[in-house]
Amino acid sequence: MNLSLQGRVVIVTGGFGVLGNALSRLLLERGARVAALDLNPAPTAIPGHSDFLSLGEVNLTDPASAESAMHQVADAFGHIDAIVNVAGGFAWEAFEDGALDTWDRMYQMNVRTAVVSTHAALPHILKASNGRVVNVSALAALKAGCGVAAYAASKAGVSRFTESLAEELKSRDVTVNAVMPSIIDTPGNRADMPDQDFSSWVRPEALSAVIAFLLTAEGQVITGACLPVSGRV
Repeated sequence: MNLSLQGRVVIVTGGFGVLGNALSRLLLERGARVAALDLNPAPTAIPGHSDFLSLGEVNLTDPASAESAMHQVADAFGHIDAIVNVAGGFAWEAFEDGALDTWDRMYQMNVRTAVVSTHAALPHILKASNGRVVNVSALAALKAGCGVAAYAASKAGVSRFTESLAEELKSRDVTVNAVMPSIIDTPGNRADMPDQDFSSWVRPEALSAVIAFLLTAEGQVITGACLPVSGRV
């Protein structure tokens, strides 16, 4: 099986977070050229790499900001083959005494960032051959637990967006898929849930490998899929 991504240009939104960092490293190892986009300022500690572009302070809920970032990537690397929409957020609160603003915030962080980023990247991706869009949904989009109504609803929106766009683009040489992780094993999640069995969670490197497969030539036969990546949760 050939899992090489040699010469492919991939945008990773939420690129400065735990999953974004792990994914960027794996893509670079497999020969891709990677642009990491994030709302936060670019970390000064990121090592220089000729195939890596770090763009901070990109507001992915704002079309103008997203479009400007995509043009910077295309200018730097010559083209864009794929986008992976990692950017997002989580909130836990009981619905009864929770804030309605949480629903708006989860929509903005999870759905709007994916929609705006993809819309800005799509004209570039359509010019490439074997274009790819991969979104990060969540298992909670299939079955929500207590306290995650707003989060689960927003991730369900990501899944339905994925399916609809896949239908729209399936005859245009672009695949659109989503991964649906359970709990990702990050320092933040460990701190929030110290009594849980971390070994059952999904490691960022393992989730990154699934995403990377969807970006390969072998992944071209899959589109419109929302793939559960549940670990052992």
